[in-house]
Amino acid sequence: MGEGNYPFQLTESEWRARLSPDEYAILREAATERAGTGELLGEWGDGLYSCRGCGAELFQAGTKFESHCGWPSFYDSINPDAVELLEDTTLGQVRTEVRCANCGSHLGHVFPDGFGTPTGNRFCMNSLALGFNASGA
Repeated sequence: MGEGNYPFQLTESEWRARLSPDEYAILREAATERAGTGELLGEWGDGLYSCRGCGAELFQAGTKFESHCGWPSFYDSINPDAVELLEDTTLGQVRTEVRCANCGSHLGHVFPDGFGTPTGNRFCMNSLALGFNASGA
């Protein structure tokens, strides 16, 4: 994970010290939390979502929508340079992995099935990969 030359880099031991075991599995090993279990799934307040690994801002709350997929979903990132999109051929299918462009951490996947959204995309993110900072907090 994080093979690229990212602005924010840590050693594996630093990542393990910084993250919980579940966060490490998702952010650094591309695991996925169980559907419907994420703490941010039901968060609908105003604010910003950031990378749990490095704190980089990723999504604005106003782009979050109810996709009924079991994970927090957004129709666009805060800006095109906030995330990195990579082809993922694991699980015998072609998907598009979403990584934090600042640290290379795995966030989830993006799918072209965000019907009714301005972009038509569904950034399906792991709650454990994200932090949330409510507006005014």
